[in-house]
Amino acid sequence: MQFDYDRILSRLMTPKVMAALGDVRERKGRETLYRQTQPETLSKLCDVAKIQSTGASNRIENVSTTDKRLRELMAEDSRPRNRDEREIAGYRYVLDMIHRRHDDIPVTPGVILQLHRDLYRYTDASFAGRFKDSDNVIAERADSGEMVARFRPTSAAATPSAVERICDEYRKQIDSGAYDPLLASLVFVFDFVSIHPFNDGNGRMSRLMTLLLMYRNGYTVGKYASVESEIENTKSTYYEVLAASSAGWDGGESDYEPFVVYMLGAMAACYGKLDARMAAMSAPGTSEDVLRRYFDDLPGSASKREVMDDNPTMSQRTVERVLQKLQAEGLVEKVGAARATRYRKVR
Repeated sequence: MQFDYDRILSRLMTPKVMAALGDVRERKGRETLYRQTQPETLSKLCDVAKIQSTGASNRIENVSTTDKRLRELMAEDSRPRNRDEREIAGYRYVLDMIHRRHDDIPVTPGVILQLHRDLYRYTDASFAGRFKDSDNVIAERADSGEMVARFRPTSAAATPSAVERICDEYRKQIDSGAYDPLLASLVFVFDFVSIHPFNDGNGRMSRLMTLLLMYRNGYTVGKYASVESEIENTKSTYYEVLAASSAGWDGGESDYEPFVVYMLGAMAACYGKLDARMAAMSAPGTSEDVLRRYFDDLPGSASKREVMDDNPTMSQRTVERVLQKLQAEGLVEKVGAARATRYRKVR
């Protein structure tokens, strides 16, 4: 009952899920057109998205470094200096492998263990590439300040067979074609994170597995607009839907809809960002015209790095020059100072 994907997927045929899936499918068609007509622009966006994805997925787990060091690690211009940077470098390695070879990476327990081993390839973690050897628990802090168990994942003893089962069920669904492979992928990801198969790294592995399954089934927007960043930006909602879908999971009676709808929404948001960036970079006009439109559409503020990431065809010198001009004209204002400096349109 717990991993009966025919039953689970049939229950997901609801108006809310179908509407969210339809939105993603429609946006996917435009991505295909971009690959045909603007491959060089997509390549620049891909470089930016890799950095954003690696930084965001690790920050969600409280693993971080400075923006400068993150970019040096992503460019492989420097060796990791501490534990956090070694884990970031491992994520970069696995993410790059998924970007380049996703169609050649099958979904099997052995491959999952290999990816986990590679996630910790720059550390001396003894648990790397091994399923958990003791039961774990997902806890949260109560109003009293006490840590209480929110969810108890699969036991260590049952984990290998549970992972094998979801891999088998996933492959069965992909082979049958009865349901959209994206839905089967999201069900797999939720089961994966609920099993919590490792002593550490479960969250990052779940996001890497999300990208792998998306890419294998033709939904490659995460290469150009970071899915992990979208999750980080809506982290409280992410944890809320995980909790909502977890109820009754160990008895095979959980409601996958909250998690699936959230993830489809995150993907749609990434497609929206991709559309906006492609439109901005292909619009006629000078770099100044592009940044004027950028700030017209910017709902809040952005750091200089974010402005550059959102407009990757511009050099840093050009962005700095235009920012100075827009500030001199009173159209854009600077808020914060030093590393916290951000820019926004004067309303």
